[in-house]
Amino acid sequence: MCFAISCRSHPTDSKIVKDIQDKIAADPDTKNSPVNVTANDGKVSMTGRVRTPEAKQKVEEIAREETGRPDVDDQTTIDPQAYEPLSSGMTAAPPPLPKPEPQPIVVPSGTVLTVTTSQALGSKESHAGQTFLATLAQPVSIEGTPALPKGATVSGTVVSANAKGKIKGQGELSLSLSSISVGHHTYPIKTAVLSSTVKGKGKRTAATTGGGAAGGALIGGIAGGGKGAGIGALVGAGAGFIGGAATGNKQIEIPAESALSFTLTSPLTLPPPNE
Repeated sequence: MCFAISCRSHPTDSKIVKDIQDKIAADPDTKNSPVNVTANDGKVSMTGRVRTPEAKQKVEEIAREETGRPDVDDQTTIDPQAYEPLSSGMTAAPPPLPKPEPQPIVVPSGTVLTVTTSQALGSKESHAGQTFLATLAQPVSIEGTPALPKGATVSGTVVSANAKGKIKGQGELSLSLSSISVGHHTYPIKTAVLSSTVKGKGKRTAATTGGGAAGGALIGGIAGGGKGAGIGALVGAGAGFIGGAATGNKQIEIPAESALSFTLTSPLTLPPPNE
């Protein structure tokens, strides 16, 4: 017969190690600390790192309570940056990639802006330096991203205006765009100049200047021809606009709500979307 105390089985070294590690992982002061625990005949040794002196004292207390022995070989060091490495075979998830910075929208040179005039213009009534307003008749998108909305306010400038008969019988009207408003911001723009001249008895020429960009058109009524009469357009490489009469002393006139196409000669940079 044996006494109950002497017959009681002692925990194995592996169980001691597991219990100590579980308690270290569960304690708020010591969890996530990379502490390695070993046991030999019930004597515990510990190596690794803990974040604070309080954590070092706590792991010692856990080991003594688990083994019931005061002699614990604690070789842990204090490291404020200590952390528990991942289990073998696991890899840390890569940090999330930074969100890419939104890029500005660039409307390239050569883009055609078709606008509708808000007022009448003419070789007799207009003068050089005069500004005029128009609205964008067609939206512009860059690689599927909306850039310039339909209806955006556009400002233009009369580059030159000479009534027929004042300068060797020649009538002249030249226009360009100077700015466009998007949202609450107005941006300067540069476009090719659209020019039309009338010589002699209605001899007429049209051209695009100011960069030689392709494309440019005007659809307007001929002066004195009545509403909707004499609608004409000239579109193509190096084209300008046609207005005025073919014969007689009529001037170049562009009625309100005429459609004109201007070509950007410099890129227009807009802020990123939603800004």
